[in-house]
Amino acid sequence: MIYDAAVIGTGPAGFSAALNLKIHEKNFIWIGSKDLSEKAGKAERIDNYPGMPHATGKELNEVFRVQAEAMGLIVTEQMVNSIVPMGANYALMAGSEFYETRTVILATGTARTATLPGESAWVGKGVSYCATCDGGLYRGRTIAVVCNAARFEHEAEFLAGLADQVYYFPIYKNPALSGENVEIMEDRAVGILGEERVSGVKLKSGKALAVDGIFCLRDSVALASLLPSLETEDGHIAVDRGMATNLPGVYAAGDCTGRPYQYAKAVGEGNIAAHSVIGYLAGKD
Repeated sequence: MIYDAAVIGTGPAGFSAALNLKIHEKNFIWIGSKDLSEKAGKAERIDNYPGMPHATGKELNEVFRVQAEAMGLIVTEQMVNSIVPMGANYALMAGSEFYETRTVILATGTARTATLPGESAWVGKGVSYCATCDGGLYRGRTIAVVCNAARFEHEAEFLAGLADQVYYFPIYKNPALSGENVEIMEDRAVGILGEERVSGVKLKSGKALAVDGIFCLRDSVALASLLPSLETEDGHIAVDRGMATNLPGVYAAGDCTGRPYQYAKAVGEGNIAAHSVIGYLAGKD
């Protein structure tokens, strides 16, 4: 199946984009967390969202969730690891799944966890973002896993079933991962070491840990790794008034396009991006 669009991100921008694509009866896939925006859900009070004075982030998320359910919107709970231009379309790799789409709306928010020094340089040479894609390469070997959300623990568990030794670096509280070959690290990973490929992890204590590879399991992948040809400006995706990027058929909305980081701004940009997609598809057809 070739989708008309893929919306990546389930925060306010992604929800707005998905809602408008649904209303216009487009065939699209919406990828992200079924909890919608964890960031929004933690907001203590929102005073500038029209129609919901003094709402909490949890209340705003719930309103979005109820409306999404009523509209029949379905979230595909995966993390997109890479987007590759494929002729007039784009190929999305999400875990072990492959999706082809005519257009893409990036509503990925801002990365909450910065990449590690050396990470970008070693992608494909010992650094991976997909357990099911690359786990088999490390069967019987020693690996490090950096993870920033409990919902990715199942991927770390999968890796533990393959590797001889797993050094697990959780960037969240109360990790539940266990196993005879799993060591939960209290020291923090602060860099990736290597020459021709990854050889170790630099720790905050100053020590170095020898590993054959490192898996970075996060809510979002660095833009440089996700879509390398995408133009950025000051760490954000560069877009025009129609939320179009430098790549044909690729649009962006929300915090990933820059400040202000506001819910109302994100919803508006998601709306614009969806309508730009609709116009783009009409021009192609």
